[in-house]
Amino acid sequence: MSFRIGHGYDVHQLEDGLPLIIGGVNIPFSKGIVAHSDGDVLLHSIIDALLGATGLGDIGQLFPNDKKWENGSGMDMLKITLNHIYEKHSNFEIINIDSTLILQKPKMLDFKDLMKKNIAQILNINKDLVSVKATTTDKLGFIGNSSGIAAEVVCLVKI
Repeated sequence: MSFRIGHGYDVHQLEDGLPLIIGGVNIPFSKGIVAHSDGDVLLHSIIDALLGATGLGDIGQLFPNDKKWENGSGMDMLKITLNHIYEKHSNFEIINIDSTLILQKPKMLDFKDLMKKNIAQILNINKDLVSVKATTTDKLGFIGNSSGIAAEVVCLVKI
């Protein structure tokens, strides 16, 4: 068995009147994520990090922008990703996941614990192995003017 690091990144536009789903949590806000699926930047970044760490490609390969995945749930996609990894690496183990949400608003403090719980439950790991942090860009750029949102994730796994 060996330790492997994975990195994931996702970014999307925000637009008035759409749902804002992050970490499987529907967050009340006037803007939401423009995407083919639910646009859950946090879960999509975790998927990319896990696929990268296990050498199994990226989210676009597993979930292409076709009719099948239109409006797809990030929670469902994460479950499918985990099953896909176990098919290839039966001894796969997640050591930890560290994530950062990058958005100007809304504030994430009240939602981070539920996000961690959702992620840990799907991945069948202790929620203490999942870190969800949030930061702003101090009003700089498209994220700073609330036109966009991003997430970065690193994970350590054993395969």
